Amino acid sequence: MSAQPQALPIANAFSVDVEDYFHVSAFSGRIDREEWEKWPCRVEASTETVLRLLAENGASGTFFILGWIAERYPGLVRRIAAEGHEIASHGYAHERVSTQSPEAFRDDVRRTRSLLEDISGTAVKGFRAASFSMTEDTVWAFDILAEEGYRYSSSVYPIRHDHYGLPSWPRRPHKPRGDGGILEVPVATLRLFGRNLPCGGGGYFRLSPSYRISRWALREANRRDAGPSVVYFHPWEVDTGQPRVPDLPLAARLRHYTNLDRMESRLRRLLRDFRWDRMDNLFLETAASAHPDGPCGKLG
Repeated sequence: MSAQPQALPIANAFSVDVEDYFHVSAFSGRIDREEWEKWPCRVEASTETVLRLLAENGASGTFFILGWIAERYPGLVRRIAAEGHEIASHGYAHERVSTQSPEAFRDDVRRTRSLLEDISGTAVKGFRAASFSMTEDTVWAFDILAEEGYRYSSSVYPIRHDHYGLPSWPRRPHKPRGDGGILEVPVATLRLFGRNLPCGGGGYFRLSPSYRISRWALREANRRDAGPSVVYFHPWEVDTGQPRVPDLPLAARLRHYTNLDRMESRLRRLLRDFRWDRMDNLFLETAASAHPDGPCGKLG
């Protein structure tokens, strides 16, 4: 009797928030939006590093791109699309949803989607809020996204954090506004000791004392949830030569600059140790079977 072929390991979603170092929310008190043009823009080179790492491993991903970046570097958007990656929206100018009115939010996501589609020639299906800034008071934003043609959001990190997070929300893909609404695909967490622990990349991945901790947590999340998880990163996290912003609070300085020199090698290991794909490939085809695994908060 011939041996049965072994099932392939679960493919996870590799996502990239395409913004530059001076766009991060932690710097908003030091760098005004009107001053962005004064800072050296390094997003092309740092994003090309991420693209090279993906290509070396034959992996595909989803790039949530700021409209501000797309207007200034349309060639970068076209290159990302040409290499087979998904183009998605990160809003125009990295404004938190919680600071926008419904009208301003609608204008923002409509403008950015149209811009990205015109440049890339591909349909934009996904959206990620700046700094995971969806809150229980902004659930109206899910309705607007659906009305504007988006099919999924990845705007909630169901953890406790001093700047964002909805720990009471489902850890797995679900539709916050009911069956007819948009799909929300949260960033990966691991349920441990009665809490949601972050294992979806970003600062937690970079600041971790060991790559092995992150690898174990993501493997465990895959095993327990029996489905794909979402991780995310920023191009500036592989840019060791970025200018240092002066007069930052200690916490912001440590969060932003710690382990930048280790990030590229960690990403290379992560891409080697797991299978990766685009978010639309992994989640939109299975959206009909998505269901919540916990309370959704005050959905109104």
